Amino acid sequence: MSDTHAQQSSSSTSPLTPLRLAVDCMGGDHGPSITLPACKAFLANHPQAELLLVGQPAALAEAAAWPRCRIVPASEVVTMDDALEVALRRKKDSSMRVAIQQLKAGKGGELAQAQACVSAGNTGALMAVAKYLLKTMEGIDRPAIATVMPNQTGGFTTVLDLGANVDCGPEHLLQFAVMGSALVSAVDGKEEPSVGLLNIGEEMIKGNETIKRAGELLREAHAHRTLKFHGNVEGNDIFKGTTDIVVCDGFVGNVALKTAEGLASMISSFIRAEFTRNGWTKIVALLAMPILQRFKNRVDHRRFNGAALLGLRGLVFKSHGSADAFAFEQALNRAYDAARNRLLDRVHDRIVATMQALPVPAGEEGDDAGDTAATAAHAA
Repeated sequence: MSDTHAQQSSSSTSPLTPLRLAVDCMGGDHGPSITLPACKAFLANHPQAELLLVGQPAALAEAAAWPRCRIVPASEVVTMDDALEVALRRKKDSSMRVAIQQLKAGKGGELAQAQACVSAGNTGALMAVAKYLLKTMEGIDRPAIATVMPNQTGGFTTVLDLGANVDCGPEHLLQFAVMGSALVSAVDGKEEPSVGLLNIGEEMIKGNETIKRAGELLREAHAHRTLKFHGNVEGNDIFKGTTDIVVCDGFVGNVALKTAEGLASMISSFIRAEFTRNGWTKIVALLAMPILQRFKNRVDHRRFNGAALLGLRGLVFKSHGSADAFAFEQALNRAYDAARNRLLDRVHDRIVATMQALPVPAGEEGDDAGDTAATAAHAA
């Protein structure tokens, strides 16, 4: 086992071992007023879990006596408007940075303090700090942001990248497919999830040269049975549930995510406006309330909160910055499930298998921490 894999495995935990999450309690639009209630609810539903609550002690005072919790002090906060330089170089005692540091094993061989980290902070800053502190896994050139979107089958489609990498080469898209497969395998229990490559058509001749070459690499990987490649898919396939995973570059992925969120919000507002138009429609709305509530639940983006930053030597999950307590709890749940199901080990194993079966040209070397994150749109 490589040194990299050994470091990852040191943070793993058996099902009987208490699993600890580090929470950036100060990040996001609302800070402790949202993160603390979410943490309290999460602990009530996960008796095996422990939390490291990172932030300014005075702001976290109400949690000081909570069971299975420990406050980790951090004097600074990375705001949603802070530049990457501020987050990386100036605010070295920020709650975001200290929370991520809990994932690092000690130089003397001590185990990491936490198995996963959750933050609602600035997306670009989170990616930059996480990449700087944790580094990327062996065989991964660039981390990617992955989250789930609801589909009409009643399940979810995992989409990546959602904003970490605006410009991607074919090899990066292959790596995203491998990482996405590991994520779905770990969290959803599908050992061979299907992968689709987002394109402007299903035919192999469609798309630019990057997409065509990525399709070739994915087909080769499929032939070597290192992943299950369905083929090219279009935007509507995300919501049809045609594949378990859809792979694209960060520019396209972020546009797709924000378009989907905007469409869901618009449809909900249209329905609300029509049912409140007059007295008669309000009566109809009361009769239809159970159906309307089920519809609301199916398109409620809060249920899908929690994007994984894949490809790092540690599990980092990004909550939406405007998340309420319910949504932030969902991000904690996803981080917990990923750590409990040993996502890091699964990503490592799939990357190794792919590299051995399909030699991939090295991607761009020498990216510093800010290069990838500088292109990060605020995806979550």
